[in-house]
Amino acid sequence: MKEAAGEANMTVVTIIIIGVIAAVGTPIINSMLKSTSAKTECMNNGGAWVNGKCDTSAMGTK
Repeated sequence: MKEAAGEANMTVVTIIIIGVIAAVGTPIINSMLKSTSAKTECMNNGGAWVNGKCDTSAMGTK
C-alpha cells in the first residue's frame, strides 16, 4: 500500500511540473510566433527587418 501511495504522489508531482512548464512555455512560444509572423510579413512586402522594425525605405529603388 505504501508503494502505491508513493507512486500516486509522484504522478501528482509530475502533472504539476508539466502544468508549470506549459504555463511558462506558452507565452514564450506565442511571442516567438508573433515576431516571426511580423518579420515574414515585412519581408514578403519587400521590406527589411532592422532593429525590431520593418524598414521599407529601400522599397522600389531597384
